[in-house]
Amino acid sequence: MGELWLEISNGEAWLSGQPVLRDLNLQLRLGESTTILGPNGAGKSSLVKLIDRSLHPIVQPQSHFRLFGQTNVNLWDLRRHIGVLNSELEQRFPQAAPALEVVLSGFFGSMRLGRDQVPTATQQQVARTLTQRLGLETINHQPYGALSDGQRRRLLIARALVHDPDVLVLDEPSRALDLRACHQLIACLRQLCRQGTTVVQVTHRIDTIIPEMERVLFLNNGTINADGRPEDMLRADRLSDLFSTPLSVVESGGFRQVLPDGTTWDAW
Repeated sequence: MGELWLEISNGEAWLSGQPVLRDLNLQLRLGESTTILGPNGAGKSSLVKLIDRSLHPIVQPQSHFRLFGQTNVNLWDLRRHIGVLNSELEQRFPQAAPALEVVLSGFFGSMRLGRDQVPTATQQQVARTLTQRLGLETINHQPYGALSDGQRRRLLIARALVHDPDVLVLDEPSRALDLRACHQLIACLRQLCRQGTTVVQVTHRIDTIIPEMERVLFLNNGTINADGRPEDMLRADRLSDLFSTPLSVVESGGFRQVLPDGTTWDAW
């Protein structure tokens, strides 16, 4: 098993005067791709913000938060270790920015290249290689605002990968995608896992959990209440409890789909 890259002990965090994470205990290791699964409002996006340091935990006795063994993390160093994709980032890019420029901006941590941000030839090549790798080379010169949701999502994955990070964290990556775009995203995530990237997928959708995921955690009411291998976690009884609705599970080719379990509705 790889080294610990995330350690949270008795973690707690607040937003807008409300607790969003509480009694949080979590350890994640390099080489272990993981899905964090939970209903809306469970605290999933807050956990991603905790990881990218846009949200800070409450300092209290007998609690700690470490990234790659460090309690104090330089944000520039963090970008070299962790790539993050979330909905807030997706909405911040200028609509007129060319697609390739969006990827290149990842080297500078900006939303668009400024006058003093001139990518090197090596950086240009890395960006082009990533767009090609994710099937986006034909849109390099198209404006960001003209891209489909699926193209934007894969483009921002390319941006998150410019520093060749050890870990890629994705907050609801299949959000608002149609069937074709969702399948393209799934193929992209499978490829990344197979090529050695540690992928952390934060989602409420069981059907997008790829077979390469080695671990599934249930997050609800701001805390992790279950943790295990996919075959043990993604069962009808456990998912029904997590989402507070009767479900049945269909499995095919390592993927799972959930269906309403009409036989138990009366009991709910």
